Amino acid sequence: MYDSINTIDGLLRSAALERNDEVALADAPNRTDFFEGNSQRWTWREVNSIVQSLATQLHNRGVRAGGAVGIQLPNVCELIFTILACIRVGAVAVPFPIQHRNHELRSGLSTAQIQLFVTANRSDRTDQVKTVAALLAEFENIKLATFGADAGEVNLHLTPEPAEDKAYNHASPDDIATICWTSGTTGVPKGVPRTHSMWLASSRVQVDELSISSSDNILCPFPVVNMAGIGGMLMPWLTVGASLILHQPLDLTVFLKQIQTEGITYTVAPPPLLNMLLRNEELLNSVDLSSIRIISSGSAPLDPWMVKGWQDRNIEIVNVFGSNEGAALLSTMRSVPDPEERARFFPQPNRQGVSIRIVDFATEEEIVESRRPGELRFAGPTVFSGYLQSAGDEFDTDGYYKTGDIFQWADTSSSSRLLQFVDRAKDIIIRGGMNISAAEVEALIASHQDVLECAVVSFPDPDLGEKVGVFVVPIENTIPDLPAIVNFLRTLEIASYKLPERLEIIDALPRNAVGKVTKSDLRQKWRT
Repeated sequence: MYDSINTIDGLLRSAALERNDEVALADAPNRTDFFEGNSQRWTWREVNSIVQSLATQLHNRGVRAGGAVGIQLPNVCELIFTILACIRVGAVAVPFPIQHRNHELRSGLSTAQIQLFVTANRSDRTDQVKTVAALLAEFENIKLATFGADAGEVNLHLTPEPAEDKAYNHASPDDIATICWTSGTTGVPKGVPRTHSMWLASSRVQVDELSISSSDNILCPFPVVNMAGIGGMLMPWLTVGASLILHQPLDLTVFLKQIQTEGITYTVAPPPLLNMLLRNEELLNSVDLSSIRIISSGSAPLDPWMVKGWQDRNIEIVNVFGSNEGAALLSTMRSVPDPEERARFFPQPNRQGVSIRIVDFATEEEIVESRRPGELRFAGPTVFSGYLQSAGDEFDTDGYYKTGDIFQWADTSSSSRLLQFVDRAKDIIIRGGMNISAAEVEALIASHQDVLECAVVSFPDPDLGEKVGVFVVPIENTIPDLPAIVNFLRTLEIASYKLPERLEIIDALPRNAVGKVTKSDLRQKWRT
């Protein structure tokens, strides 16, 4: 179906025509815990009709093709409808994570040249509308639009109107559809413009490699504001006309209940959650997970025992590496059958127009031999064209996007070349001149039975420059200490210089708006 559709709105119209009265979209059952209004379910015909209504409301308030609309809403249907309504008008949807506050919003409003900002009060932010209104007062010509009783200058509502085939703008595949934001781990978040064609290309990767179809029920716990939520969930949903079930926030009880009651076939989950569930037989056996065929996971190296453990339960764990900028690697059961290899390696992408290379940081030489780390670079139809207000240094002279991530060609017995993630370029600890991969040590420590999740960071040393430290979130009712962790690592026979020399127990790792651990916060704790 999707080969003949070349815009996001075209996908929606096609799905509405073909799927009509089948369930398309549903709120989380606990919606009232974080947003006003009861949980609702919508058919494809109703989704198309409500998007048309919202598009009319936006158009009547002056939103036009090329204009930018900021959106800050949790994972509720209103978020999906607003993104799609902006696109139907021809405007650029600019979703912000709900965790963003004035510092991030102020930068984004200016950078993306927002003309309308859509938000609403929430139970955890009852002053949201008031706070945003005060911020918008610093800018000229940015109107405030809200859902709910606390209206701004514009009150929006989900009232279906006749599903006429009306388009306010016939978008081109090369028109910008969205602006998303990088995680901002090293500074203010950067704006990532993505066109219709980029999103459709990303969607095809997911649909083809994960075999997603209209019969799938997709559970989306990621915020629909970036590549994970839009590229990994929203776009495949539109592409094949599946059912999309929203989840917000990550509430384990609700999440597991949704899998069971909604017959979820595909979802995503962070590695610590998958590790914890496998270690909790009582909880795992109390839930019917028989409908699930695939769970994607990533953002950190996967534990081989975990991938194998789920596969033994007839659930495929897909190892995912991706970015808002459009670099994407997926390791599936089809491409890497061995679960232990799938946890550690990615196949070289075999997609039309996609090209990758590993490059030496110092010499810019392309690396072809195994076990020699370098920077992963990416080119192809999924890759963006540059940041807003770009300095131009995100691409090399051959047009490859410089991911900043360290990979190497793996030395395996596989018949095809496999890639191995080594670390972020800025996440290497240098102890006495020896480079240590924080990700490698984290993966080993995370396999300890008393560790739920961990983060390995450096701390300063006057003699060696840096030493290895670890922050640990323990399994409930356990308190792992440094000697226990070191002794455990020694049994794995790793080099002594990689052993942590400091450990701190914490309740939770600090994370930014899109779920990445903010290691700068952890390093700062040991510098003050």
